[in-house]
Amino acid sequence: MVASDMLGKIQREGEEREARRKAEELGLLYLDVKTTPVQLEAFKIISEEKARQFKVAPFQFKAKTVALASADPSLAEPLVKELTGQGWKINLFVISQSALKSLWANYKSLPKKSAQITGKVSIEQEKFDELFKKLTSLEAVKKEIANFDFKTQPTGQILEVVLAGAMSNRASDIHFEAEEKDIRLRYRVDGLLRDVIPEFDKKLYPMVVSRIKLLSNLKLNVKDQPQDGRFTISHGGKDIEIRVSLIPSEYGETIVMRVLDPSAIQLKLSDLGIRADDLKIVEKELNAPNGMILNTGPTGSGKTTTLYAFLLHKQKPEIKIITIEDPIEYHLEDIEQTQVNEQSEYTFAGGLRSIMRQDPDVILVGEIRDEETSGIAIQAALTGHLVFSTVHANSAAGAIPRLLDLKVKPASIGPALNLVIAQRLVRRLCPDCKQPDKISPETQKNIEKFLKNLPTRVDKKPYGEINVFKAKGCAKCGQLGYKGRVAVFELMEVGDEMEGLISESIGEAAIKKQSLKQGMVTMQQDGILKVFSGMTTLDEVREITGDINWDG
Repeated sequence: MVASDMLGKIQREGEEREARRKAEELGLLYLDVKTTPVQLEAFKIISEEKARQFKVAPFQFKAKTVALASADPSLAEPLVKELTGQGWKINLFVISQSALKSLWANYKSLPKKSAQITGKVSIEQEKFDELFKKLTSLEAVKKEIANFDFKTQPTGQILEVVLAGAMSNRASDIHFEAEEKDIRLRYRVDGLLRDVIPEFDKKLYPMVVSRIKLLSNLKLNVKDQPQDGRFTISHGGKDIEIRVSLIPSEYGETIVMRVLDPSAIQLKLSDLGIRADDLKIVEKELNAPNGMILNTGPTGSGKTTTLYAFLLHKQKPEIKIITIEDPIEYHLEDIEQTQVNEQSEYTFAGGLRSIMRQDPDVILVGEIRDEETSGIAIQAALTGHLVFSTVHANSAAGAIPRLLDLKVKPASIGPALNLVIAQRLVRRLCPDCKQPDKISPETQKNIEKFLKNLPTRVDKKPYGEINVFKAKGCAKCGQLGYKGRVAVFELMEVGDEMEGLISESIGEAAIKKQSLKQGMVTMQQDGILKVFSGMTTLDEVREITGDINWDG
């Protein structure tokens, strides 16, 4: 550790000792922010302006009781009286100034209610709605930008066009890519990047970057370091958050904006695209009083949407649900969500340890990525909690070796683990233009063999007469032939035989063999069944899961 780091650590420890001393002197409780779960919704009780004025942070609440951290309780007295007059019961804690600053950072994650884009530059709602209705295709967005008059229209309004076009075309991400001569603008639609403007004017780009930074509360003068922020757009009666990432590149700053539409995750279990036989397995495991459900898959495979649907299914007044995420992508009502905060050393492991002291029934851990987190999560599942989480693995069977790599004891994995899910996203055929496709005699034979080899629990009646469709393209899908995406799943149940294999620390191949013996339907098989249901195409399934294996 370098001298400056050591000095900083000594100063922080001194601050914490002074905060403890002050708490004892005043007869109040001291707050250690490193081990305290933070409830993001609590920050809505007091505005950031007031929190900074009175040197407080509301970090938890339940019913009409709010937990308030204060670096100076005497300064906070007027605010405490005001809140008490509003019917709040206040539990006051003493905190160091440095720790208080780390709590204030949570205000950046709050969705801001507004009829405008939040930040320092506003947008007329009527104008935005007009753009949304007008820019229904990538060609329309390109034309609008090409015809933009930078001499008579404020430069910042070009961003409004980009945002409205992205939302109208169901883009999940907006990419501004700095190249040698120009700036490239692309949207990610249904998982694929599409060019909007390959040659965005580089002279105007700095003004667009500055506007994005203003909206996201980022530093305008910092251009050689990565920065992350977010802002909110109110549209159609809902708040849509835009998460912003800037990184320096050879030819300027590159920006990616993630569009977080809350309606995308307000899904029931039946909306996820899980087949009826698999849905019975999911519902059974969600009704279990304890244990762990793991979801695996690469970034952008829909894991968060699936786990949020599980949370919403479990949500009821008599059950306490707490999450720890990095970051909180979507805000769920009546669920206590906390966020990893490296500044205050609130990590997955530390946060999970603290959450366990909050008497939860259901816990969501955004990701199990280290030995300490995996150990605590497994123990939580073994001690009466239902735990949802994710790990990085390519298949359901691959989750077991991953846990073993994280030093989880083999004897603990089997009893703790109820279900492992693997998933990917395939593009959904546009219902307005999909066309029947011919089935060759060879493919017909393969289909018959495929259906025969399926596990007996799969209902084969709907597939008596097979119809396969292909993409065409129309105005409603932007000439793509596809509109939206649907998940393909594989579900691996952990029964007695599987527990025995896991305790022997055997490899992924043997675990998969046992899974298939137990009747697991693979992601590819699920994808093929979705082809037969007219949802997608064999090309899509092949792209996501590899060459088709008709033998299963």
